[in-house]
Amino acid sequence: AAHPGGSGRCKDFSLCYWNPYWMLPSDVCGMNCFWEAAFRYSLKIQPVEKMHLAVVACGERLEETMTMLKSAIIFSMKPLQFHIFAEDQLHHSFKDRLDSWAFLQTFNYTLYPITFPSENAAEWKKLFKPCASQRLFLPLILKEVDSLLYVDTDILFLRPVDDIWSLLKKFNSTQIAAMAPEHEEPRIGWYNRFARHPYYGKTGVNSGVMLMNMTRMRRKYFKNDMTTVRLQWGDILMPLLKKYKLNITWGDQDLLNIVFFHNPESLFVFPCQWNYRPDHCIYGSNCQEAEEEGIFILHGNRGVYHDDKQPAFRAVYEALRNCSFEDDNIRSLLKPLELELQKTVHTYCGKIYKIFIKQLAKSVRDRYATSPKEK
Repeated sequence: AAHPGGSGRCKDFSLCYWNPYWMLPSDVCGMNCFWEAAFRYSLKIQPVEKMHLAVVACGERLEETMTMLKSAIIFSMKPLQFHIFAEDQLHHSFKDRLDSWAFLQTFNYTLYPITFPSENAAEWKKLFKPCASQRLFLPLILKEVDSLLYVDTDILFLRPVDDIWSLLKKFNSTQIAAMAPEHEEPRIGWYNRFARHPYYGKTGVNSGVMLMNMTRMRRKYFKNDMTTVRLQWGDILMPLLKKYKLNITWGDQDLLNIVFFHNPESLFVFPCQWNYRPDHCIYGSNCQEAEEEGIFILHGNRGVYHDDKQPAFRAVYEALRNCSFEDDNIRSLLKPLELELQKTVHTYCGKIYKIFIKQLAKSVRDRYATSPKEK
């Protein structure tokens, strides 16, 4: 047997995992145990927080989704966890493309099939677009995820995801989700002029960029206009669809508007530059915040990345789509983009093209101004 106190005593560290504070068996090094427990404790209290980003992709949306994910990766600081819900035939392409980016080591991803609650799957599929309403079920599917940023496929991040993620900390105790208004200007608003159902606030909210504290969403009991009893998220969706399905135009977004109409204290509203759409400029500029600080998140709805109706939106999309991950390539993105944008000044959106590049230029500067050695 080894002498007490001799070097032979340090046979085994594994017992530290069992409980660092118990009496130690004689063949375990107390000091090592102590250090190991302390080291593990410091790791435990400072895990690198991951930002969870979810998207739902169907049909022809592969390229658009990849460009969105690239824009998230290029500027973000903290690691990203992508939750990609896609039709089965797209899984292989997503996997190929994302695996080719694995060298970046700044993100992980999981691919999921499109699934709806089995008893009413057909009804949910028919709502608005083939798989858009998938987003309503994210709190129920991603049970282990505390908070999540959901975005449509036609979103482009012009500044780090970290910045919108940090808005979670600004929620007060009753807020469970955050969205931007559907319109700034009631005279051209959709909801206040045409909706045949309740909607949030003066002009409704747009669900293309939706930040969620899903732990709170799962816990909350929602007021509603179907029963005097408050219902949880998993129980409120189907009755809402049954009640309003003949009156809703924009599918899941309308259902979210109805929920937050009845529970306005639960919504954190962020300004329009976090969800900037053609509606903010096609009738003249009506997003004051973007004029001051530039666009933070560009939302090319109505297919504007792929036609000639809004060339300013398309120019930004193509610049990011064609950009690679090399620092130099990202740094040299701005000049040609600015020249492209200058060609769009004959359109309302192009007239204010500087707001399309203002925040983007800052993001490139902040992230890529230093040479790799100094980073």
